[in-house]
Amino acid sequence: MEFVTGLRCVFCGELYSTRTAYTCPKCGITGTLDVQYDYRAIARPLTRRSLAKRSEFSHWRYRELLPIRKDAVLPSLQVGWTPVVRAASLAKHLGLKTLYIKDDGRNPSGSLKDRASSIGVVKAYEKRQKIIACASTGNAASSLAGQAASMGLRSVIFVPERAPEPKVTQLLIFGATVLRVQGSYEDAFQLSQSSCERWGWYNRNSAINPYLVEGKKTVGLEICEQLEWDLPDWVAVSVGDGCTIAGVWKAFFEMKTLGLINRAPKMLGVQAAGAAPVTTAFQSGESLKPIDPKTIADSIAVGVPRNWKKAVLAVQASGGTMINVEDEEILEAMRTTGRLTGIFAEPAAATAIAGVRRAVEEGVIGRMESVLAVVTGNGLKDIRSAQLAVTKPFEIAPNGAGLEAILKDRNLVRQPGT
Repeated sequence: MEFVTGLRCVFCGELYSTRTAYTCPKCGITGTLDVQYDYRAIARPLTRRSLAKRSEFSHWRYRELLPIRKDAVLPSLQVGWTPVVRAASLAKHLGLKTLYIKDDGRNPSGSLKDRASSIGVVKAYEKRQKIIACASTGNAASSLAGQAASMGLRSVIFVPERAPEPKVTQLLIFGATVLRVQGSYEDAFQLSQSSCERWGWYNRNSAINPYLVEGKKTVGLEICEQLEWDLPDWVAVSVGDGCTIAGVWKAFFEMKTLGLINRAPKMLGVQAAGAAPVTTAFQSGESLKPIDPKTIADSIAVGVPRNWKKAVLAVQASGGTMINVEDEEILEAMRTTGRLTGIFAEPAAATAIAGVRRAVEEGVIGRMESVLAVVTGNGLKDIRSAQLAVTKPFEIAPNGAGLEAILKDRNLVRQPGT
């Protein structure tokens, strides 16, 4: 890892070598580590001009800022360089002048988590470990299973009882050994941890493995390039464990440190009201208090987020804030995002859109400010929740009886005299 200088504990500040396993030896399992880089050395090869010449349109184009070896074997699946679209109709609906959406549901397994899992399988391959494992409500698991399959690795996945069937089905298609734990995500996480320790599997859990956040930050690196280095005032990200928003902010911090952008946006962290321990910690200034999460947004239903400190520090450093939204607001955001942009966001992804709407209504975000919302996962991954957001289809007979009345009611046919 040419430009990596070490691993620093987010809590005690101690700096360690990359030989350190996963967490801070002093602080224990709660001691989250952060990858450190030599930015002065990186600034020489990584410039706007050099990036413009690169033909690799995936997240691997930022290799200087990733904790992988120069000769690393990479997965065959293309991850990253997902589109940023200007959502004019949705912006108007939310009361904003300018809104962009970064649609990470376009990744191979349908979520942003492919970015982290791709790093995970590369690191496992480097260490010559043939089995990689994690606990997940679905997206991290399906991304890991797909990335592992592409590298010829075996994956073991622990999912909680409530994991959506489409996500579980993805795991099985990718050949993963799927273990449905009859309990909560926390139960699945603890069993995953103990299993990795007992059998020596490579641990892909973002809460423990510091390298995975480095994959997630690539979504922010891409945003800088795709918006031609002119960033919006705010970037909204849904928050579960906390590592995604921490990664996105780290990308902006790094780009500013390297002199590639002049200013960084404020971060808007959005949690579901029934699963908001990170927001509580941010607002109170106190340590995280575990909760029993209750929300339809399964991907961010984390009651004991391990990366909460990274998330809080990221939002604070950006000058941003955190906000909570109710499940009904999330469902409404799914409806309006789909209807006004053609982007199908799963509940956790739509949470960011719902947060933008509430922030505008409360005056946190000015109506003339520009915003980018990261859609972290495709709605097809949780059809049951999506069905709660929409009405049922109309039932009509084969001969079309009643069709005209339905079309007239929805103003889809021209009325006589019009």
